[in-house]
Amino acid sequence: MGGVLPTGTRWGCTQNWVHPVVNGRCIRKCWLPATKALLADRRTTNVTTAGSQPTDGPTIRQATRADLLDVYRIETTSFPQPWPYAAFEQFLGQPGFLVAGERSVDGFIVADTVPNGGTPLGHVKDLAVRPDARGQGLGANLLGTALSICRRQGVGRVKLEVRETNDTAKRLYERFGFEIHRRLPRYYDDGEDAFVMVCPLQ
Repeated sequence: MGGVLPTGTRWGCTQNWVHPVVNGRCIRKCWLPATKALLADRRTTNVTTAGSQPTDGPTIRQATRADLLDVYRIETTSFPQPWPYAAFEQFLGQPGFLVAGERSVDGFIVADTVPNGGTPLGHVKDLAVRPDARGQGLGANLLGTALSICRRQGVGRVKLEVRETNDTAKRLYERFGFEIHRRLPRYYDDGEDAFVMVCPLQ
């Protein structure tokens, strides 16, 4: 698969995932998906929920258009094959597109839901923290908030993809209840395998 489709089209790929299309092509390149999850945070602190922020924790809020440049800069410094800027524009207004920080952006997460036999399935698509802000629990706060939003939306399970060698991220996900479900051979463009990790919410 991977034919040219109108911008904004959302369609299922060979892995039964739903991907956005930018400039006529699926940003996930369904014949070789490129979903990423990169975490450098090693501890969990004050997981927040939207609209309820602890006084001593980071501000987690829904992303706005004014945040996109900062988000894109974090993306390009975090991943060798970053999402295009336009990909983030498509998620504006989605409950699972969150950033950490009041004025500047220290990290972000992109998560959404898809129909799954009557019970929505959540999908963490992208997660990154600015290099000089890592080690402060921001990734944990972003992930925890996104999972809370998914739970309020009636999501039964949340999945994500992570590099086989990204032990830091895998440890964090495991603390939130994610377990390895299966391996995706040569999932990333450099040939590395990915693990699909799944977390039950119901």
